[in-house]
Amino acid sequence: MATLYKTAQSEYMDVDELIDEKERQSNIKHRVLMVASRGSTYRHRHMLNDLEMLLPHAKKEAKIEAKKDMDLLNEMAEIQGCNNVFYFETRKHTDLYLWISRAPSGPSVKFQVQNLHTMDELKMTGNCLKGSRPILSFDANFETEPHLQLLKEILTQTFGVPKGARKSKPFFDHVFTFSIVDGRIWFRNYQIAEKDSETGGDLGRNDKPTLIEIGPRFVLNTIRIFEGSFGGPTLYENPNFVSPNVIRANLRKSRAVKHVDRINSAKAKEVRTAENPLPTDPLNDVFN
Repeated sequence: MATLYKTAQSEYMDVDELIDEKERQSNIKHRVLMVASRGSTYRHRHMLNDLEMLLPHAKKEAKIEAKKDMDLLNEMAEIQGCNNVFYFETRKHTDLYLWISRAPSGPSVKFQVQNLHTMDELKMTGNCLKGSRPILSFDANFETEPHLQLLKEILTQTFGVPKGARKSKPFFDHVFTFSIVDGRIWFRNYQIAEKDSETGGDLGRNDKPTLIEIGPRFVLNTIRIFEGSFGGPTLYENPNFVSPNVIRANLRKSRAVKHVDRINSAKAKEVRTAENPLPTDPLNDVFN
């Protein structure tokens, strides 16, 4: 009897632990903290506002300068009750970098944002209800390499709106697409139109819904993936990444080379003119 009592007691303890674990997991709120650095341009601010409107589980915070102390972002995420962080870092009022981190333990990834176009710039005809949940569509190339699989999981946890999130609507009317082209991640946002664009009526049973682009557009160039949140050991480093500073330096060098070539050609012309003077005309002084 004592053995049966101990067995039943242990089983009840296991059940209680499972219930506590389920309650703990249900209490976790999947939120995204959006923070921008100081020195952001108006286009970068509009980009941040567009993403905040598209992600109802996002929470925007005031600008901070966290280049020297990145752990400050983890503390802010803990205070705000967020487990994901979007940090938009602007350098030289030109280059935009996006940090996506799983706070507070990681992993995290650093992107360079290229070919940025906001909703106001595009003025697309697509539209979606504010607060609706998006469908995430990933390119098949995300399954080809391990670091791309990790990026897919990070993007899924951050851009995917969980069920029952705050300010979210219980239906889907737009889709986020992530495609890999030229080693970069291309982001697009489309409306799922279930009505005929010509007549305005509902689609038939055999008709397929159409996609109308909403915006914004941007391209993410992966720089490095870290094991921790905003730091730690490097899991992956992009060997093809070239810093914008190097690109600008090469452009300045090419312009300097052109300038030096023009100066050298002018000097060479002066030397040729001095070595080969024009013969004097004997009739120049006749009419003077």
